Amino acid sequence: MWIVLAIVSSISLGFYDIVKKLALEGNNVFHVLFLNTFFCTLFMSPVLIYTLGDMDGNFVHPMSHFYLFVKAMIVTASWLLGYFSIKNLPLTIQASINAVRPILVLVGALIIFGECPSPLQWIGIVLGFVSLVWVGFIGHKEGISFTQNKWLWAGMASVLLWAASGLYDKFLMLHFKPLNVEAWYSFYQLVIMSVVMALLRFRKKRFDKFQWRWSILFISFFICVADLTFFMCLSEPGSMVSIASMIRRCSALVAFIYAVIVLREGDLKLKIIDQCILIAGVLCMVVGSL
Repeated sequence: MWIVLAIVSSISLGFYDIVKKLALEGNNVFHVLFLNTFFCTLFMSPVLIYTLGDMDGNFVHPMSHFYLFVKAMIVTASWLLGYFSIKNLPLTIQASINAVRPILVLVGALIIFGECPSPLQWIGIVLGFVSLVWVGFIGHKEGISFTQNKWLWAGMASVLLWAASGLYDKFLMLHFKPLNVEAWYSFYQLVIMSVVMALLRFRKKRFDKFQWRWSILFISFFICVADLTFFMCLSEPGSMVSIASMIRRCSALVAFIYAVIVLREGDLKLKIIDQCILIAGVLCMVVGSL
């Protein structure tokens, strides 16, 4: 069952990347992210109201809220960096960078949770890093340099934070219910983004033009579905965060197909090779875990 939940999370993340690209095109990043956190909290408000009344035992201790606030801090930082990156990079490049996340999660799971990769899984890890180097080569051909382009670095930093968040999720699922984690970390994200917006206003920061788009609402919808199914996946007995994250990162294929068919981004031959390397690496890691 946890494999099915990971697949649902993967598909939802693919659509999340697409609507995020649509919402951010020529739009203000801070306003879009603030509205994203607002709608996520709104979607989860029934759970918030329930836990406030019942407290569910886990939420009486202040440390419980501290753990979820840390989760919100990590994800908000990852989203900010990722939003700027996806706004300023081709979707095919961003999707390829994002697809490296399961490799990082697997390495983290090896170190933190003692999940031991098989020889086939190690081949998958190597292929993942080969894919990352290949992304740098593609970016160079398109005039995007790893050493000079700040948006590539922002994308990589976002990936590292997201991988850390995925590993942290495994810890949270040992202590909390999936719905409660989704609801409270969404609420704390809204709090964080409200403070950020207030500080920017206080400093009289000049914002880029903001335009409302319905894709902003769908960002929140798809990320809520993706996160909740991922949390449910990790709470299942016998689930492995490394394998679940690998399956989840196949969402890059959804975004890649959209970028090729609808956006008609260039250098397809090289990017298809990169996707094939990634798929081969993920398949090696999944098969190696059977």
